[in-house]
Amino acid sequence: MTRRYWVVDAFSDQPLMGNPVAVILDAEGLTTERMQAIARWTNLSETTFVLPATVDGADYQLRIFTPASELAFAGHPTLGSAKAIVESGLHSPRDGKLVQQCKAGLVGITVDQATSTFVLALPDARFIQLPDAAKQGLSAAYAAPLADLPFTSVDVGIAWGVVEVESVEALMASRPDPVACARIETDNNLTGVSLFARYPDGSIEVRSFAFCDGVPEDPVCGSGNGAVAAYRRHYGQVPERDWTYASRQGRCVGRDGHIRLSADSNGQLYVGGQCVVTARGELAL
Repeated sequence: MTRRYWVVDAFSDQPLMGNPVAVILDAEGLTTERMQAIARWTNLSETTFVLPATVDGADYQLRIFTPASELAFAGHPTLGSAKAIVESGLHSPRDGKLVQQCKAGLVGITVDQATSTFVLALPDARFIQLPDAAKQGLSAAYAAPLADLPFTSVDVGIAWGVVEVESVEALMASRPDPVACARIETDNNLTGVSLFARYPDGSIEVRSFAFCDGVPEDPVCGSGNGAVAAYRRHYGQVPERDWTYASRQGRCVGRDGHIRLSADSNGQLYVGGQCVVTARGELAL
């Protein structure tokens, strides 16, 4: 049989500049092993599989795979898959919203079809401050001078190690040691590491790495940016409520993604951006 296969660039309105996610729109009947094999074959940072929802309140179920493993949640696959689901006619937003079922639970997505902007409500974050020795090892592994705040595990459905780099210039110049970085992920139970640095205008630059999951550098990472936003709020860099800032990511790997991070009056965190379809086809499986 054939299965519809779309590629969507998340966090950009220009093809080839965001973070591509491969979306299998007709995933019923695929085993977990087959899904993982397809994700290895696409060799993108994530490949998703759309299935019927199995819980009340969800419009559809999404399973998310890196080339090496399945994730409970991820940001750009959630938003890019929502773009493919809406544009293909598989599901239509109700009052401008979709609800995704994934292994991390239910994720609400706001859809603005006029601008092709998709915004997800970030799952509540859990924090574990990591030892000073881990921060020292990370600074050496990434060849980056770090700011004063602690190296912290921020779990937003997947656990990112987050820390600030002293300057944007130092962040962009970082050349990670893959073996040392993978060891940091394993030793601290992290999916990956997201580093950030601040610009004078209040925006930030982010780089995200997940060596153990087969993603040396994620071009534009929604969950990584969400973890950074939660970290910044946790340590008082942004208020508890009612704020917005912009993030940029991907230029070190030839992309240029733009992410909007915000918190509403209730303190709910959001991650959003534009999405564009770059390819449509079929898998002969």
